[in-house]
Amino acid sequence: MKKIFILILLCVIQSASAQQFTIQLPQSLSDKPLDGRLLLLLSTKPGTEPRFQVEDDTHTQQVFGVDVEGWVPGTTKTIDAKALGYPVESLKQIKDGSYQVQALLHIYETFKRKDGHVVKLPMDRGEGQHWNTAPGNLYSVPAAVRFSVGQTVFQPIQLSKVIPPIKQPEDSKYVKHIRIQSALLTEFWGRPMFLGAHVLLPEGWDTHTDVKYPLAIYHGHFPDDFGGWRTTPPDENLVPDTVKRFNLIGYNKIVQQEAYDFYKMWTGPAFPRVIAVEIQHANPYYDDSYAVNSANIGPYGDAITYELIPEIEKRFRGIGQGWARFMYGGSTGGWEALAAQVFYPDQYNGSYAACPDPIDFSHYMTVNIYKDKNAYYEEGPFRKTFRPGHRDYLGHVNAMVKDMNHRELALGTKSRSGDQWDIWDAVYSPVGMDGYPKPVFNKVTGEINREVAAYWKEHFDLNHIIQRDWHKLGDKLKGKIHLYVGDMDNFYLNNAVYSAEDMLKGLKNPDCQCEVDYGDRAEHCWNGDHTQPNYISRLRYHRMFIPKWSEEVKSRAPLGADLKSWRY
Repeated sequence: MKKIFILILLCVIQSASAQQFTIQLPQSLSDKPLDGRLLLLLSTKPGTEPRFQVEDDTHTQQVFGVDVEGWVPGTTKTIDAKALGYPVESLKQIKDGSYQVQALLHIYETFKRKDGHVVKLPMDRGEGQHWNTAPGNLYSVPAAVRFSVGQTVFQPIQLSKVIPPIKQPEDSKYVKHIRIQSALLTEFWGRPMFLGAHVLLPEGWDTHTDVKYPLAIYHGHFPDDFGGWRTTPPDENLVPDTVKRFNLIGYNKIVQQEAYDFYKMWTGPAFPRVIAVEIQHANPYYDDSYAVNSANIGPYGDAITYELIPEIEKRFRGIGQGWARFMYGGSTGGWEALAAQVFYPDQYNGSYAACPDPIDFSHYMTVNIYKDKNAYYEEGPFRKTFRPGHRDYLGHVNAMVKDMNHRELALGTKSRSGDQWDIWDAVYSPVGMDGYPKPVFNKVTGEINREVAAYWKEHFDLNHIIQRDWHKLGDKLKGKIHLYVGDMDNFYLNNAVYSAEDMLKGLKNPDCQCEVDYGDRAEHCWNGDHTQPNYISRLRYHRMFIPKWSEEVKSRAPLGADLKSWRY
């Protein structure tokens, strides 16, 4: 009996002294207590810092995370076996060996929202919601650590570095930058909130002072400047990079050449004269808002449509009418282009949506949120089959839905990872009792919440909404919907487009007059160009869709609309 008691006692002692790291917040780095997500990163991969090595695929390195509140400068926090990890779930499961170790504090701010909820979230600081590059975040210098049997306590880690501010882009002859405080978003969030845009002016804008121009709105992830634009030839001294996805060496030079070619095309004699815009609408949950009104994120749809867009048109001589605005984009931007067209049918006159995020939630990537019980696996009588989350063009899978979500959960609880699945919850879900998004499925177990799924369907399932409201929207949307996707999209986004195509074909009174096109064996993000490989066409959104719309608008403009003065 005594031996059994001693054995139990030893187990308790060993459990209590499991691996742990102590992290210090120096007094020199802050003059007040801090809230945020404290991350511990382990890496076996040489080269870049561990904070840049956490990914969805099999090459990912390790991260553990804990929430901290009111962390007083000069004190320490501990990350131990209870901390949530990805891909290894607990520190006690880390194998013996040598690692590079780094700590980072992703800082949260306190928001007192209009709805009465008080939440702590990471405000974007100009980086587009990336925890590993967000200005003001604190981090340590990577250090070598050896894990070995019986070792439980490691050298304290000191947060000694601060990520510096990001330099803002400068105006040039063609590219201007605008930033406005949104009254709608400021009211919702209880603090000043801003929207921005990078504006590409047409050739001759400064000399044709009596001309007003259509607006071409490119939706996509957070842009640090106007993308795909370069006024000089490619850098002759550029060191060729290697892009695994496209199996290419020197893709960086191709990118520069395409950007320079677009500059020559834009300023040449045949290109339509429009104002092209890339919007900045990063928020406390993600690098953009999905351009719709949301219970958790606020009225971004209204703010963009009724505050930012009119201000751009006012400053830069836009026509300022719905018939003279159109949208295009891929992935997140593809969903936004379609959603804004559906929710604001009179304010926009064309949507070109490439590889859109799920537009039918019965194909929420590989999950049917209406019928499946669990987002992570399909369960049979004797086994669970996990759902794939990412594949290549041959169908080879390198990440499961569970993997992708557990990575986000390690980076931030309560939808605060700043990443893809969490922003879907933040945009589409109702507000939970704690003031944070009510998730459509349990992030730990994958169990789907039917009540939240029903809310998603009625508010943001675009396939359902178009069909449900066609009797009201048909005359306003006919001819304006264009969908493009590769049939081997890496994130299985083609499945929702198949469903949408069937629905669109069945619409009557009026007929949809919509376009749906697929790229054979094309990955994310194919955009309708059958003449070029995906690594080229993905760089050509502006040159593809601006001329296309400029022709289509001739049949969709109201009587008396100015279709000539901006075609010089």
